[in-house]
Amino acid sequence: MNQKALYAVLLTIMLPLTAYFIVKNKSQHAIVMPRHYLPDTVMEVVKKGKRVNDTIWHKVADFSLKNQEGKTISWKNLKGKIVVADFFFTRCPTICPGLTRNMKRMAEGIHNGKRVGDRMNNKVHFLSFSIDPDRDSIQELKKWADRFQINPENWWLLTGNKQEIYNLVINEMKVMAEDGHGVDTSFIHTDYFVLLDSNRYVRGYYHGLDSVSLAKLSEDMLLLTMEKGKNSKSFFDGKLQLIAVVFLLAILGAGLLIYFFKKNR
Repeated sequence: MNQKALYAVLLTIMLPLTAYFIVKNKSQHAIVMPRHYLPDTVMEVVKKGKRVNDTIWHKVADFSLKNQEGKTISWKNLKGKIVVADFFFTRCPTICPGLTRNMKRMAEGIHNGKRVGDRMNNKVHFLSFSIDPDRDSIQELKKWADRFQINPENWWLLTGNKQEIYNLVINEMKVMAEDGHGVDTSFIHTDYFVLLDSNRYVRGYYHGLDSVSLAKLSEDMLLLTMEKGKNSKSFFDGKLQLIAVVFLLAILGAGLLIYFFKKNR
């Protein structure tokens, strides 16, 4: 093997390793996942010999409500789903029609993506909770769904026990605390969309009538579809140091070959 061939071997070993670490470093800094909201507990734990804060995030409680088709819905029906939720009532003459139209655009965009293999289509589901459940019967929800041509495959309108719904809004999703207008426990009205991940953690609040905020919601939904859980590990997890050592030894070996080759000449 001549000197040029040995240099080629050396470059062949070095370039993929260098490219891998450059891409890895850039990708980690380029993608910022949606933040978590609503910490339940912050504990100090020891990881790798260092004391760090470990946050336990609030998981939204389960519920049992009826959708526009009369089916009982709970989180069991949404296992593994990313959820976008809003809050409306069918007699609302102001913001509710606009909120429903904007959510419909998002839901249709994902449903249409199903035809071209969009990764979001099977992972995102929409929920609209009635904040006037005493008057919003299943029949009224069905009328609202028909009015806006809502697809029940990926969007459910929900009604049921008022106390349960208001507990979800106020105490679980903290919507009224987020909008800064105080809490009127007798009647809730907000334009917020709430994004929850597949673990039922709140990951974002967005104004449902603001185009910039909705664009951010669309971006965050896509990012959550790419997010891995704590227990999901890639092939390289815990192995990068070993791989680096192996490549380094290979580079040193190639260098020694070049040295002895030149010496023997």
